[in-house]
Amino acid sequence: MTNTQLTHIQIDNYGPWTVTPEPRREVDLQTLQSRLYADLSQLFGNRDGYVFFSRFDNMIAISNGLSMDDHALIQESVANRYPVTASLSVATGRTPASALGTATEQLQEAGSAQDKHRRNILKGRTIDAEFRTDEDIQIAHFDVADATGKYTDQLNEFDTFIQIEQGYAELMKYMRQEYDSLSFFVGGDNIIVVCPELDEDDYLDAVRHVNEAVSVELRVGVGRGKTASDAGMDAKHALEHCREVEKPAELAFE
Repeated sequence: MTNTQLTHIQIDNYGPWTVTPEPRREVDLQTLQSRLYADLSQLFGNRDGYVFFSRFDNMIAISNGLSMDDHALIQESVANRYPVTASLSVATGRTPASALGTATEQLQEAGSAQDKHRRNILKGRTIDAEFRTDEDIQIAHFDVADATGKYTDQLNEFDTFIQIEQGYAELMKYMRQEYDSLSFFVGGDNIIVVCPELDEDDYLDAVRHVNEAVSVELRVGVGRGKTASDAGMDAKHALEHCREVEKPAELAFE
């Protein structure tokens, strides 16, 4: 049974800050957001976690193995490097969606995202070491079958982007609704999904659904682990095997 620990990262008072004392240049805001994401990715990644952008002013981390002290150090690093602060809320759950729901509720209870008095909130709880297992996290790594041959080398870049994004949007919605999973686009034609305990038939169902709904053919490799890094690497290797033998799904633990 999976036991996912997630961290909801939210920039404090970001909307008002972007227009105070007057609207800031969009290029500067995009630069700040991308640098913050890169720094958080490294700060969590150095501790075997994963970070995903959702709307950039909000981000989501798989943080199994990180303590509240680790989160405090990450939060301090952000405050020292940036003109904005970030609040972090940590929660656990049998499904990723339930964990994120709890983490988000904790932030909302601490104050609005645009409350100028809310700063550097750190709330929640982590999984105690004695309750952690090697199967706490299940990660699925999807990509588009022959994206280069079908899209990149055939269509202009924006039409390729539309095709990939349609596949991502349909998968994201379906995995959330049917399997309480959270899906994140990570560049190219790659999507990483944080899942509860699912089997091969569940993943084949998702692949089939996306193909029928938007005519995008996916493949998926799935891994389990004690940390996001462990599960993610197993998923990558399983996906590579899918490519080699041209099969739609491969579970590293079966």
